[in-house]
Amino acid sequence: MPRRSPSLRARDAGRGLAALWSIHHCQREHTMPDPIAQRIQAAAEPVTAPETADLDALIERLGSARVVLLGEATHGTSEFYRMRARITRELIERHGFDFVAVEADWPDAQRIDAHVRHLELPRPEWQAFARFPTWMWRNEEVRAFVDWLREHNAEVDDPSARVGVHGLDLYSMYNSMAAVLDYLDDVDPETADLARQRYGCLTPWGQEPADYGLAVVTGRWRSCEPEAVDMLNELLAKRLDYQRHDGLRFLDAAQNARVVADAEHYYRAMYYGRAESWNLRDRHMFATLQSLLAHRDNSKAVVWEHNSHIGNAAATSMGAHGETNVGELARKTFGNAAVLVGFGTDHGEVAAADDWDGPMHVKRVRPALPDSYEALCHAAEPDAFVLPLRADTEAREALRQSLAPPRLERAIGVIYRPETERQSHWLYASLPAQFDEYIWIDRTSAVSPLPAEPEPGLPDTYPFGL
Repeated sequence: MPRRSPSLRARDAGRGLAALWSIHHCQREHTMPDPIAQRIQAAAEPVTAPETADLDALIERLGSARVVLLGEATHGTSEFYRMRARITRELIERHGFDFVAVEADWPDAQRIDAHVRHLELPRPEWQAFARFPTWMWRNEEVRAFVDWLREHNAEVDDPSARVGVHGLDLYSMYNSMAAVLDYLDDVDPETADLARQRYGCLTPWGQEPADYGLAVVTGRWRSCEPEAVDMLNELLAKRLDYQRHDGLRFLDAAQNARVVADAEHYYRAMYYGRAESWNLRDRHMFATLQSLLAHRDNSKAVVWEHNSHIGNAAATSMGAHGETNVGELARKTFGNAAVLVGFGTDHGEVAAADDWDGPMHVKRVRPALPDSYEALCHAAEPDAFVLPLRADTEAREALRQSLAPPRLERAIGVIYRPETERQSHWLYASLPAQFDEYIWIDRTSAVSPLPAEPEPGLPDTYPFGL
């Protein structure tokens, strides 16, 4: 049987997912909503399945932004991925957004970038998206978007004008060191030898960087910070020479050197407290976003990250604990030109693990706790809607005032422990100060991980190959 084209596969997948939506979102019983839930219901813009929803009003509100940050309340919910993909497609086609920045390691995301932009780059020896949690990006929902974006870019003659995909995270210390060395071996072998000497301090810990941090804070190993920082500065000092060879490859190499320097700091900071390591990571992600925006004139970005990264931390109990995030930094830097979009659900299923590095399970998401924003949205109708939260009308200002007092809000990452949910997965937040838009899907389903074996005949740049 011949392989289906990406467009047909995405279309068929969309039809199947839309059918599942109809099953999942059947009539449910509602109790009489309280006054706040009634205000939510009055302001809500109903949506259907992500593939078919009428999003015109939302896209119009987002279109003039410089940065649109799209969240998720979990790292394993199909509807969140599909709705982010649909919104991103509309922003690319109708408003000229030119790159997507995701909560993934830079080298891994560059595999996606090379594939969707039809670039001929050297294939790395390591496998992309092999680090836990593999299902977070190696899933059918992401593949459908990647296939669409590759087809979209095929119509753009200038490779530099094609829509890119980039990773914001800093966990890839070992792979980023390898990428810097590969680049320098091609353009500057003498500096490549120097890089090997400098990175030699970190090489023994490449596969277990957290052990490096522990060894430093306990005095069993010296800090490699000077070498990592010196290597980044060396690359930046030769920027003009390197960019003459290939500006795109230099951007990749410089970012990988920055990842090494910041990851070295991060793995030491892990042992000094949550706030310090969290802030270092989110500041790295925001600095990466700024660098990408500066790389192309008049660039406009869509960001895919968890709600805890893209909502304004100052409006949550995170801020009270001294933590900042990408959303807060974007709000301070871009003002209303940054639009923060949160996502929420009441119940359903999610892909998650019991423990770090544990296997993925499809878990049942428990119904929302009382006195939470989720409980209010569950009490409102319809089952899925967009809730505009900016105070640009009297009715929305009244809604904001009703929702402003802090309430509970759920956050499920790659680990979900229903038995300790109240302690481990809920925080306090002021929803209208945290987000500009809130997308509610009452019942949700788990993402579909990709099979271990890829389809035959895929190009070498295919990001999910083995």
